Amino acid sequence: MTETRDYRPTVFLPKTDFPMKAGLPQKEPGILARWEEIGLYEKLRAAREGREKFILHDGPPYANGDMHIGHALNHVLKDTVVRTQSLLGKDAPYVPGWDCHGLPIEWKIEELYRKKKKNKNEVEPKEFRKECRDYAQKWVDVQREQLKRLGIGGRWDKPYLTMRPEAEGAIVAELHKFAETGQLYRGAKPVMWSPVEETALADAEVEYQDLTDSPQIDVAFEIVESPIEELVGAHAVIWTTTPWTIPVNQALAYGPDVSYWLVRANDGRDYLVAFKLVEDFLKRTGLNFRDSGDSIPNTDSELAAFVGKLHFKGSDLAGTVTRHPMHRLGGFYAKPRPLLPGDFVTTDSGTGIVHMAPDHGEDDFDLCRAHGIDPVFAVMGDGRYRDDWLWLGADDVDADGKERRRSVINKPFNSPEGPICSDLREAGALLSASADYAHSYPHSWRSKAKVVYRCTPQWFIAIDEKLGHIDGAPTLRGRAMEEIANTRFVPEKGRRRLSSMVEGRPDWLISRQRAWGVPLALFVHRESGELLVDPEANARIQQAIAAETVDAWEEARAAEFLGPDRNPDDYEMVTDILDVWFDSGSTHAFVLESDEWPELQSPADLYLEGSDQHRGWFQSSLLESCGTRGRAPYKAVLTHGFTMDAKGFKQSKSLGNTTDPNKVMEQFGADIIRLWALSVDFTEDHRIGDEILKGVGDTYRKLRNTFRYLLGALGDFDYDKEAVNFADMPELERYMLHRLSLLDANLRRAIDDFDFNEYVRALSEFTNEDLSAFFFDVRKDRLYCDDPKGLERRAYRTVLDILFQALIRYISPVLVYTAEEVWSTRFPDRDSIHLEELHVLPGEWPDEALATRFDALRELRETVTEAIEPLRREKTIRSGLEADIIVPESAVPAGFSDAELADLFITATVTRGQGDGVTVSRTSDHKCGRCWRLLPEVTEDGALCGRCDGVVAEMDANA
Repeated sequence: MTETRDYRPTVFLPKTDFPMKAGLPQKEPGILARWEEIGLYEKLRAAREGREKFILHDGPPYANGDMHIGHALNHVLKDTVVRTQSLLGKDAPYVPGWDCHGLPIEWKIEELYRKKKKNKNEVEPKEFRKECRDYAQKWVDVQREQLKRLGIGGRWDKPYLTMRPEAEGAIVAELHKFAETGQLYRGAKPVMWSPVEETALADAEVEYQDLTDSPQIDVAFEIVESPIEELVGAHAVIWTTTPWTIPVNQALAYGPDVSYWLVRANDGRDYLVAFKLVEDFLKRTGLNFRDSGDSIPNTDSELAAFVGKLHFKGSDLAGTVTRHPMHRLGGFYAKPRPLLPGDFVTTDSGTGIVHMAPDHGEDDFDLCRAHGIDPVFAVMGDGRYRDDWLWLGADDVDADGKERRRSVINKPFNSPEGPICSDLREAGALLSASADYAHSYPHSWRSKAKVVYRCTPQWFIAIDEKLGHIDGAPTLRGRAMEEIANTRFVPEKGRRRLSSMVEGRPDWLISRQRAWGVPLALFVHRESGELLVDPEANARIQQAIAAETVDAWEEARAAEFLGPDRNPDDYEMVTDILDVWFDSGSTHAFVLESDEWPELQSPADLYLEGSDQHRGWFQSSLLESCGTRGRAPYKAVLTHGFTMDAKGFKQSKSLGNTTDPNKVMEQFGADIIRLWALSVDFTEDHRIGDEILKGVGDTYRKLRNTFRYLLGALGDFDYDKEAVNFADMPELERYMLHRLSLLDANLRRAIDDFDFNEYVRALSEFTNEDLSAFFFDVRKDRLYCDDPKGLERRAYRTVLDILFQALIRYISPVLVYTAEEVWSTRFPDRDSIHLEELHVLPGEWPDEALATRFDALRELRETVTEAIEPLRREKTIRSGLEADIIVPESAVPAGFSDAELADLFITATVTRGQGDGVTVSRTSDHKCGRCWRLLPEVTEDGALCGRCDGVVAEMDANA
């Protein structure tokens, strides 16, 4: 046997400096610095100038704390939308922005004050606002760098901030539009109020928590007057879960169609209660019937026998009057409490009679107002009864001389043992009291404290008044509903959610009683109470604020704003600030329509935020734009869910189950977070955790290795000199171009649908199954061993180059740093991959007939691979190259020779038989010393096959 030569140096193995180990945390900052150095964003704008625009308007995150995982998901999605639209050749600019005003920042500064034992009220408002402004700017700068590190491309040198003076002036201008078109009014009605933060709250600032220990009480109101003689001297019973509202009770409500029963109780009293609720009432109070023979009627006929005696229809109660249990205090409590008909009264729970406190309930307010009963504003902003209130005011003290007044929702105060229940019990009016009621109760979104309904003078935008300034427009609510119908929603369920919220919402409460924000820069005539509507005065206000910030709105400048024809003493300056949702809802006006960002336009093509923004930014933007422009500020709305921990629980610092994206970037790199965000079904709530991130890491490694293979295989490829025309390519190469055309169409659909989960899935599946497991596997022998000048090897590398050019573009919106690394490895002298566009693939590539044959062949290949595996496990053969295969003739698609089948199956030989199954045996052929194929032409192990002999001979001759 002759000595065997080492042929390894003659094999054309892929060569590349591109490392298998990513090292993203170390590499990414350098790539980011390079982008900033070359002005990548500006280059992209110049490259896309004049193209069709796609505008995603950034919903402003709050400038308060580090970027969290929700920020990361949200901004990766936005960035991917922008990048994929740019890939399609559109001009897709991105201007980031921040919400800077509002309670959370003000609350933080107040916390710092409290630590220093400093009183906010002793600080000049301008100084306080400066501290708020500096605090917000600090976090804008922090978040900006964190988002840039995440690979988010945009105009970071000029983001929009709601606290910029130009923005503040523009927000005031939007407010004035509502005032000048008659949509703005001041009214006293109950609104959700936070006693802790001492401000009104909008629906979007309230969250509901389940409570199991709320109080519930039954209170008797003595009937002193009634057209029904049997009722005089009896007691109407109300049931409530808010004992603190009893001190401001002014009436009772009954259901006109409800049946009521006069219960003759064993305590000697008669109680009026809804018939359906008598049994529950008796259980709660421990009462029973006075006479042992009395019982609740079981049939309608039995009940009818008591009409006019014990049984009454609600409508019969008209004209009935009660007195407050604390009537002995006189004054407010001595006034009669009438029974009023209320359509909202039900018999689901309670007693079927509802006590009315117009200060603290919407139904209460509306019903009492309709009967000439006004609120009394008894509860102050801090949640306590006002100083002069007769019951529980400042002079109400206990036996030890301690003031009994406390915040109305404070648990010791608003409980069965608190002063209200104690006083009612002493007055003989408290029939039951417990602290075991379970229900959902509103809390402040920010402070997490309970809120109350409190009637105060506030500013509202009417949503059911006709928009007379907009041709053909109905009410603001009506126009908003029309625009929702015309908007695209992804997912579609977002339409139903936003529709239901707009359909059922009250007038828009826009005033807040705080310091840090845009003022309701309005004047009200002191004597008439009329709002001043003067476009010239409004223009002066807007210009001053736009030049000097909101600090310009101060009493000393009233005369300047009002002009020479008005006396400032005649006018009140409104000092409330605007709801921050009005700020962010106005961003379309001062960002999309501003000359500061000429690359933008209005309306936006897309708004993209979390599902909570149906009650927040999506809605406030819609109402603001419809009220001022008669249209929605967006054409489409995309909603994502929330990120849960690995077990599906809500992330919370207190639970210690949060995922910090900044730490993930330090450990794994930004591209891993991006790949995770685009791999999950973000339209629903989704998960993140260590194991999930490890799985994402595996997906990343497979994608990276695909590009590493392509870089190595194409290291010395010159397309202009070596490329093979499509018509001259072998069928397998043409089939792969067919598969690429299908992938391209699928990815373009995913871009249009904003379906990035499908985008990443399809891309990963193609690289893993079509390329790594099939095409690369089948053709590696050709790449390694064929004559470099041969058509078949050149055809393979031509397709590899086409695949590279397509795949690097496809992956660039997802793995922004890795794509740049791959691109610069192959083309170190070219501009960034992120300036590239998708190629339009030739129409000749799709070939369904060819695809049908190859798809069938791949199924047969799977069967062959499964048949080989047992022999490989038994070490009868070491690989498929040592296997002779017999396949059923009927299973082989037409058009393939046995030699082609052996190439495609990567086996020694393939022959066809008449049986049903695949037969595998070890070949007796010898192994080529260079390509390692076992072929009949190889005379002994280590000798060369004809192909390899020719290639080596030429290499030796040229050495």
